[in-house]
Amino acid sequence: MLGIAIGVTALITVLSVMNGFNKEIRAKMLNITPHVVLRSMSGPLQAWQNLMPQVLAEPGVVSAAPYIFSQGLLVANGVVQPSIVRGVDPKQLNEIYPLEANVIAGELSALNDGSFNVALGTSLAQSLGLNLHDKVTLLIPDASSTIAGVTPKFKRLTVAAIFRTGTAYDDRNGFINICDADRLFKMHGGVTGIQMRLADELNAPQIVASLHEKLGQRYWITDWSTEYSSFFEALKMEKMVMWCILCLIIAVAAFNLVSSLVMMVTDKRVDIAILRTMGATAKDVMGIFFAQGAIIGLVGTLLGLIFGLLLAYNVTAIVEYIQNLFNVQFVAEDVYLIGFVPSQIKYADVVFVCGISFVMSLLATIYPSWRAANIAPAEALRYE
Repeated sequence: MLGIAIGVTALITVLSVMNGFNKEIRAKMLNITPHVVLRSMSGPLQAWQNLMPQVLAEPGVVSAAPYIFSQGLLVANGVVQPSIVRGVDPKQLNEIYPLEANVIAGELSALNDGSFNVALGTSLAQSLGLNLHDKVTLLIPDASSTIAGVTPKFKRLTVAAIFRTGTAYDDRNGFINICDADRLFKMHGGVTGIQMRLADELNAPQIVASLHEKLGQRYWITDWSTEYSSFFEALKMEKMVMWCILCLIIAVAAFNLVSSLVMMVTDKRVDIAILRTMGATAKDVMGIFFAQGAIIGLVGTLLGLIFGLLLAYNVTAIVEYIQNLFNVQFVAEDVYLIGFVPSQIKYADVVFVCGISFVMSLLATIYPSWRAANIAPAEALRYE
C-alpha cells in the first residue's frame, strides 16, 4: 500500500508542478507577446486602416494595433548591441504589450511623435551602459550612397523608459513611436502588420482560421502557438517523459504486490486446500486473492491521492519555506523566467494517475489469484 501511495503522490505532485510551470511561463511570455499577428505577404501592409474594423469585429479579439518592425544596431559608450526596434502607438502600447506595470524608470507615454524617444529592456540598457535620458545611436540597415561612399543610416535616440519583464524581451527589444518609425524605416504610411490581443489566448488557432476565411489568403496570419510551438512542444514532451519515469514507481509497487501475494499463496496452501475440500470453487479462491489485491491497490491509491493533493496544493509554500530555512534558491528567475515553484492541479491528470495505479494493481493480482485457484487439494494436504 505504501509503495503504491508513494508512487501516486510523486506522480500527482510532479505533474502539478510541471503544469504550473507551463501555465506561469506561458502567461509571462504571452504578457509581452501579441496573441495574433496579421502581415502582408509582400512588403509593408498598406491601407491597414480598412482592415482594423474587420479585425476588431472578430469575436474574441479584445484589441488590435498597427506596428512597424525592424532590426538594427544600438551604439552607446563604445558598445554595439543588435536590437529589434518596434514602432508602436504609445496610446495603444499597453493594450498589446501590458508593459506599464513593468516600467522601472521613465514613462511609456513619453514616446511622442517626433521626439525619437525609445523604451529599452533592462538587459539591453545595462549592456549599453544607459540610464534614463541618455542618448543612444541606432544604426539602420538602409545604406545610402554619398560622395564619401556607402554609409549606413543612423539616428540619435533618447532613452525615455526602461522596462523589465524578466524574459528574453529585455535583452534586445526597444519601442519607439510608430510615426518616428515610419520616417526612419521609410514605410510611407504603411506598417509591418497588425497585432491583436485576445480574451483567451487558447482560442488563437481558431481565430486565425476564422480571419483566413474572412480575409482570404492574401495575408500572413500567425498566432503565438505557431511562433513558440517548439518551446511548448518541448515542455509537453518533458512532461510525458517525466510521467513515464514516475509510472515506474507504481510499476515497482505493483511488482511488490505480485511477490507478496505469491508468498501468501504459498504460505496458505493448506488453508486453500481445506477451503476447496469444504466446497469452495476455484473461482471463489481466485476471487479472494483478487479482492485482497484490489483492496491493497485501492487503499494505496486513495492514500496517494490524499497525500498527492495535499503536497501539490502546498508545494509552493513548502519550497519557499525550505529556501528561507537553508538560504538557498532552487528556481532562479533568470533561468526559469519565474522565481518560485508553481503548481496547477489538473483533475484530468489526477483521475488518470489514480486509474492507472488501480488498473496496475488489479493486473498484479491476476497471476497470484490464478496460482491460488489451481492448487490441488490432495497434493497440498498429502503431508499434513
